[in-house]
Amino acid sequence: MKANVGGIDRALRITVGLILIALTLTGTIGVWGWIGVVPLATGLIGWCPVYPLLGMSTCKIKHANS
Repeated sequence: MKANVGGIDRALRITVGLILIALTLTGTIGVWGWIGVVPLATGLIGWCPVYPLLGMSTCKIKHANS
């Protein structure tokens, strides 16, 4: 698995995931808020399984110096 989730994307995924989980734990939103585990996990891992299917990547590619 090559990383395909970049810095800003990772930060947003982690933030949204934590907010959804916190709202679920406080009873503000229903059980569906546990879907926040998905963006949290993909943000922490740095890899999204949907991106390769769509041919996407938000991770900057590093080129070796010649």
